[in-house]
Amino acid sequence: MAPRGRLPIPIRLYRGATRWAAPFAGSILNWRLKRGKEDAARVHERRGIPSIERPPGALVWVHGASVGEVLSVLPLVEHIRKSGFTVLVTSGTVTAAQTVAQRMPAGTLHQYIPLDSPRFMQSFLDHWQPGLVLIAESEFWPNLLIETSNRNIPVVLVNGRLSQRSFSRWQHAKKTATALLSSFDLCLAQDFDVADRLTQLGAPRVLSTGNLKFDVMPPPVDAHAMQEMKRTVYNRPIFLAASTHRGEDEAVIEAHIEVMQKIPNLLTIIVPRHPERGGEIAQLVQEYRLAPAMRSRNHLPDRGTHIYVADTIGELGLFYRLAPIVFMGGSLIKHGGQNPIEPAKLDNAMLHGPFVHNFASIYSELNRQHAAATVTDAHSLATSLLRLLDDPGLVRAMSQAAHATVIPLSGALNRTANAIEPYLVQLRFGQ
Repeated sequence: MAPRGRLPIPIRLYRGATRWAAPFAGSILNWRLKRGKEDAARVHERRGIPSIERPPGALVWVHGASVGEVLSVLPLVEHIRKSGFTVLVTSGTVTAAQTVAQRMPAGTLHQYIPLDSPRFMQSFLDHWQPGLVLIAESEFWPNLLIETSNRNIPVVLVNGRLSQRSFSRWQHAKKTATALLSSFDLCLAQDFDVADRLTQLGAPRVLSTGNLKFDVMPPPVDAHAMQEMKRTVYNRPIFLAASTHRGEDEAVIEAHIEVMQKIPNLLTIIVPRHPERGGEIAQLVQEYRLAPAMRSRNHLPDRGTHIYVADTIGELGLFYRLAPIVFMGGSLIKHGGQNPIEPAKLDNAMLHGPFVHNFASIYSELNRQHAAATVTDAHSLATSLLRLLDDPGLVRAMSQAAHATVIPLSGALNRTANAIEPYLVQLRFGQ
């Protein structure tokens, strides 16, 4: 569990620095508030000050950094809730909090994760007193792990992820990595490669249980909104750029302009990964002398709209179902790509950039099965898009291949649930 003996110098320096910086947290949080990165009504949670009372009985704490991680643990949270436990979900972003409110099962509690200071973590743990902690993917915050493990609370890494790039960096600080990973009682990895990397870095107990994202249900859709959008788009050909990041929107817009020379009624929908960028993208569209419309302003695309900026939360399910062809964002820049499983389950033909190391094995298999294709810039995106728009049969073949690729890969939920069951039994009888 907790790192035993003397902590490595980098961790001790980090602990000291974050302890020293705690009094300045207000300035940091105010800076983030001005940029829309914090919830003004609940910012005190970031200092470990709770907004709600702790209910009686055993409590399981599940942490996911942002939307992707929170969605990945959704099936596991549902399983734990059905087992009769109170579940506290923490996250670090406003969009993740909104996702919890929309999609987590009834009775699930949510708080923002405290800033990683010993004092804030201690305050958080004093109030919530979890009996089990499940941390999603790769959240290796030193104070979170040390303060939790110091209380002899079992900590389990679920849906563990460690890219080759991150592994290579950690190898240069192996003692630090080993000290942090020794805080985990058990690590459940997404695949055997990740399991091997965690083992090499010193994790004491590692199992490969599969990727929980394959067990997440496709995002929901509001039937009225779907009917409204279908009526509004007038049977125009539609292209979706999903979860784009800053630096990719230009390529999407330039590809739209190139395709528009042959298909003038094309409607491109951009769903930014961070909805607060909606105004910025609309301004960019205007700079290209195109007409935007913004969903956050309750606008619908009309015949004159070139680019529809869908800058809202929780509506990707609508746009995946509306557009047969999807470009997955975070992949033309060195972000690592966004999760392609949801559009694959909804039968989308997919395009993506070369930088997909966050989901390397999934994208590799989708490409191998001809369910997805790689593009490198605006021109290659336009070329691929034109080919797909001209060949509905190819779109159908790619979408069917995508669905057939991801469906057999489910099962991680059962394996993960079985692995944590002894902890839940212990927690149940230890009340």
